[in-house]
Amino acid sequence: MTKLSDAQIEEMLNRLDGWSKGEGCIEKTYRFKNFMRALMFANAVGYVAESVDHHPDIHIHYNEVTLRNWTHVASAVTERDFALAEKIDAMTGQQNLTT
Repeated sequence: MTKLSDAQIEEMLNRLDGWSKGEGCIEKTYRFKNFMRALMFANAVGYVAESVDHHPDIHIHYNEVTLRNWTHVASAVTERDFALAEKIDAMTGQQNLTT
């Protein structure tokens, strides 16, 4: 796994909707109608993450879920983090979780 440069991260972020560069990660906050929808989303993310053996940090605050993707073994952002972000965004496009 190769650590991405800041320029590579910025370039790849342009391909994603709503993701930004955080402290050593890429991150996105999703907002939902209520806590149960946020919890359902977090659980769905868990299934996707487990299927690709790459796990984000997940923070739930009532109706908001913040995901932070970084490759733990590389202690950096890698292409795996972007691949997971794309899978999560594809999953949210298939479901209407925010209403």
